[in-house]
Amino acid sequence: MSTNSEHTTHTDTDTGTDTNTSTVTDTTTGTDTDTSTATDTNTTPDQSTTNSLAAELESLRERLETLEATLEQKTTRIEHLEQELDRTRTENERLESRVTELEETRPPIEPIDARLDAHEKKLAANKDRVSQLQARELEKGAHLLEDHVDPSAINVTDGRLERITKDDGAQYVRLPESDDPLDRGGDVAVAHGDLLPVQQLARMDDEMRRATTSSLPTRLAAALWKARTDPGVGDNPWKQGCKNVREYVTASDMKHWIRRQESGISDTYAKKLVSRTIDALLDLSRNRLAIRRTSQRKNGLEYTERRVLLPVDAAIPGERL
Repeated sequence: MSTNSEHTTHTDTDTGTDTNTSTVTDTTTGTDTDTSTATDTNTTPDQSTTNSLAAELESLRERLETLEATLEQKTTRIEHLEQELDRTRTENERLESRVTELEETRPPIEPIDARLDAHEKKLAANKDRVSQLQARELEKGAHLLEDHVDPSAINVTDGRLERITKDDGAQYVRLPESDDPLDRGGDVAVAHGDLLPVQQLARMDDEMRRATTSSLPTRLAAALWKARTDPGVGDNPWKQGCKNVREYVTASDMKHWIRRQESGISDTYAKKLVSRTIDALLDLSRNRLAIRRTSQRKNGLEYTERRVLLPVDAAIPGERL
């Protein structure tokens, strides 16, 4: 018996593993056996895994860039705050140094209080002296400006002082009913409460007068009185009288004046307003005015006309005869 065996093994490693095994057996019995085994192995990842890893890497890269930008902003902010802190510390040091300097140069408090007390005593003494002098002048009849007088510090007989307004518009203080021997500031103006009602209304402007009374005849009476006493009004129907009459206004002139004051009213209504305005004048002047009927002739016809008179001896507050 004869046996012939051949065994060959070859291994090649490049990108994988290849194994080739051949076995040949010869026997005298004429049997041939050929066995061949081959193995190939490939470990390359698939495409989906590669894409997933690439996307995750890109996300991490973006996250890193965001964190780096945030860190840079915070670093800049910290640097800015540190600069502010340095400036604040420098300012605090300067202020502390200034406070220390002022504290070292500040005089003692007690001497200042003593000087203030001395000044207060001196001022009080001067005020007493001035008050005594003012009291003496007031008792002599002087009229002193109100701004210069402390009524609570003035000691006069009966302790009574009167506040008045003079023609110059200033407020004065005097003893009741005393006349200023030097006649400073002009005559004493009449207090508002001492005026006649028609005078009080005449001193108001149109808006205030309208708010005070809704009666048209009353407002016309006040405006008519103002036209007599105030040259600035311009439209004055009053005329100078003679003998015992200081001034007067006729009913016809009053009618035309009313129509000029109240535009749009008829002649008939103006005549009615004349009668009502005359009644209001008598009432508001507390009968200081008088009514007189006079005979007039016009175009050959004789008629009787009313006149509103201001007598010479009428006592009108604030008006000289």
